[in-house]
Amino acid sequence: MSLSEIQARVLAAETAAGRAPGSTRLIAVSKLQPPERVEAILDRGHRLFGENRVQEAAGKWPDWRERFSGLEVHLLGPLQSNKARQAMELFEAIHSVDRPKIAQAIARLAQETGACPDLFLQINTGEEPQKAGVLPSGADAFVAECRGLDLPVRGLMCIPPVDEEPALHFALLARIAERNGLEGLSMGMSGDFERAIAQGATHVRVGSAIFGERPT
Repeated sequence: MSLSEIQARVLAAETAAGRAPGSTRLIAVSKLQPPERVEAILDRGHRLFGENRVQEAAGKWPDWRERFSGLEVHLLGPLQSNKARQAMELFEAIHSVDRPKIAQAIARLAQETGACPDLFLQINTGEEPQKAGVLPSGADAFVAECRGLDLPVRGLMCIPPVDEEPALHFALLARIAERNGLEGLSMGMSGDFERAIAQGATHVRVGSAIFGERPT
């Protein structure tokens, strides 16, 4: 695959779903990718990237920000409270607000600094014990709690179970978002982003299909 092929598939999926062209943002997931691969995508003009770890992002994106204008980097992976301040300085959006404790830490820092990235709340749609995120039954209360903390909640995020039909989880996330008046839906990855777009995804997270398989 290539960036242009993925972009064409995103556009085709939007058209098939009767959605406006460009209504889905493509996040190029650059975690663990060699710098030369990331630079090749930057040189193509792509400006929205996703990282899973704060430390890795801190080691590479400040230099690229100086060289490439208009960059947006989003945190997709889990966030620990002790990394919250650094994350809020590094990222334009955090997609993995997965529990009240981290929401409260972000809120304290936002009050202190007067700034906060856009936030997506992670919902564990498959109710998997090993996976982060609030259970669907607690999603409405978590949205309300975060709004009560005056946080800029833009939407919801999910990672469906690997052995279940992802469209069912995307539809569930869309229903939760709709009843809470949230427009952002961060869902869909390399293997299922077209099904996510059909269910209303506003952000799809594609890594290996753009960059190639990560080096082991």
